[in-house]
Amino acid sequence: MFKTIKNALKTPDVRKKLMYTLLLIVIFRLGCYITVPGVDSFQLAEAFSGQGISSLIDMISGGAFSRLSIFAMSISPYITASIVIQLLGMVIPSLERLMKEGGEDGRNKINRYTKILTIVLALIEGVGVYLAYRSSGIFIDTGFVTGATVVISLMAGTALLMWLGDQITNKGIGNGISIIIFVGIIAGLPSGVVSIWNLIFEGGVFSTTGLLTALGIIIGAIILVAGVVFVQQAERKVPVQYSKRVVGRKMVGAQNTHIPLKLAMAGVMPIIFASSFMTFPAMIIQMFVPDIASQTGFWNVIYNFSMATSSSSVGIGYTIANAIVYLLLIIGFTYFYTYATFNPAEVSNNIKKNGGFIPGIRAGKPTTDYLASIISKLTLFGGFFLAVIAILPMLMRFTSLNLAFGGTSILIVVGVALETVQQLESQLVMRHYKGFLE
Repeated sequence: MFKTIKNALKTPDVRKKLMYTLLLIVIFRLGCYITVPGVDSFQLAEAFSGQGISSLIDMISGGAFSRLSIFAMSISPYITASIVIQLLGMVIPSLERLMKEGGEDGRNKINRYTKILTIVLALIEGVGVYLAYRSSGIFIDTGFVTGATVVISLMAGTALLMWLGDQITNKGIGNGISIIIFVGIIAGLPSGVVSIWNLIFEGGVFSTTGLLTALGIIIGAIILVAGVVFVQQAERKVPVQYSKRVVGRKMVGAQNTHIPLKLAMAGVMPIIFASSFMTFPAMIIQMFVPDIASQTGFWNVIYNFSMATSSSSVGIGYTIANAIVYLLLIIGFTYFYTYATFNPAEVSNNIKKNGGFIPGIRAGKPTTDYLASIISKLTLFGGFFLAVIAILPMLMRFTSLNLAFGGTSILIVVGVALETVQQLESQLVMRHYKGFLE
């Protein structure tokens, strides 16, 4: 990886793209410290201390949500909009055809629909944030003008992040949206280092127990990263043979190839989807009943159960119950997302149309059943792995450790890093072959 970066810095075109990407990242980080108008900074620090309901948003925004900056909602509305568009593509035939057969024009239209829906969702989330915290005293004035200013500022921040993401994708290196999430997460690295340092030197005094604990954390993080890399890179290669066939006036010989089936085909999306699903009830309840945490009754139970996904302030019973439901949801969404992106019947038909077959498996329905069986087993393992990664921070709450990085953070960071390095390598290969041909 370091050799790839070194070679990239020596290549003028790639170096220019890297510098452009770095510039946009700096703009993103500066925006995280620009608080929306009409906010009392002192009351803001007090109101958001210990707040865990939106920890996922705060994590991917690099702490912008806890500062209520213009980038407070980060690109979470865009993620939600992308998921909604993909789900609609499964039930609306015209949208499905646009996704599969639309080509470049179809992708541009889907991207346009996603951006429009993002703005709508940003408006809804912005109103929700303002209503949820209006009674907390963080706003200087709770009138209509202040509310409209806050909501418009949050919407503008999300729109600006979408634009930055597009610019990184088109003119920089890597997927822009993924890079923004990546930078937001690693922004918490310094606080993680400080936590490790405080374990070793408790109150300025060296602690042997703290040192052993810190070493255990570091070794555990290395093992976790290695496991995530292994699962992200692992794939099942299904062999496919193509018989001789006539293409135009030529006879094309037999070919042996394979279908690479990723172990974690759905990536981190099931965790994000399940987390949003679990925390949604608490966000809605808090929006209409700001002091729900101090009340008792049915809605308080639902609120605490929903809060257990991202907050350590609830009891152990709520946390265990939430973890079980959370695990089942992640596995379920992993199956859903995998089958939404990989259709065994469609792949089987494409193999059959091109004169191919899987050795030992008859073409047609047997091939579909065979691929579905493989996908089912891979998805079960991948979903369970994602669930364990997501639940790990919840289990760490029962210890005295307070770490900035959880399993979900590492999963996203490693996945984006691998994807960006692969794209960087492909850029270098393209320029190498170009120079060779010239």
